[in-house]
Amino acid sequence: MAKGVRIIITLECTECRTNTDKRSAGVSRYTTTKNRRNTTGRLELKKFCTHCNKHTVHKEIK
Repeated sequence: MAKGVRIIITLECTECRTNTDKRSAGVSRYTTTKNRRNTTGRLELKKFCTHCNKHTVHKEIK
């Protein structure tokens, strides 16, 4: 069975992961898809973090 071109990835908030003085104990995560042929590197998007209560950079995790 061949692998598809589009894969599902998880984006995680970078500020929640590194900041210990945050509002709650959770980490904001989003799921999306990307084309593995066009975007070979790790994806970075600015998304709204419900724990930080602001727009922050979310990076792709494995």
